Amino acid sequence: MSLPDLSDRKICILATHGFEESELIQPRDDLKGAGADVTIVSPEGGEIRGWKGDDWGQSVSVDAPLSGARVEHYDALVLPGGQINPDLLRVNDEALALIKAFADAGKPIAAVCHAPWLLVEAGLAKGRTMTCYKSIVTDLKNAGANFVDQEVAIDGRFITSRCPDDLPAFGRAIAEMVSEKTGARTEYV
Repeated sequence: MSLPDLSDRKICILATHGFEESELIQPRDDLKGAGADVTIVSPEGGEIRGWKGDDWGQSVSVDAPLSGARVEHYDALVLPGGQINPDLLRVNDEALALIKAFADAGKPIAAVCHAPWLLVEAGLAKGRTMTCYKSIVTDLKNAGANFVDQEVAIDGRFITSRCPDDLPAFGRAIAEMVSEKTGARTEYV
């Protein structure tokens, strides 16, 4: 299945060192392939290093500093997982402020694997139906989310997925929601 045309859409991917390599690279490449302008935003400059398996993976270039990121410049926010990346970002006040700004603006936020930790920390999980990596299910439930074990959960403007195996469905859900650009929907896929 091909993705909708995203040629007039701008996507922000917020990440730092230790992102799960596939969870940043595959959505970035899929969304770019559909025509989106994708920007990697990070508290670090230069490059950030991914994690693959049991060791460091490839690095990606940071396109813009977190300190200059503004919600009005983007149509959606993507949060890759991995254990290290979201754990570092969830104690970063600027990162949490950006995530909250996307939620306040009603713009899509997509989080995969351990990245729902960021939604928990930002106070956005309560009352939402979400999925995540199996090791943080209790964290999601303790934050008041309704956990579902499926490849994609869509609740309003929130999209969550469990792991790298879910990335095709995750990317498709992001592209479909961003191509709509208006209104919220609730759907559990």
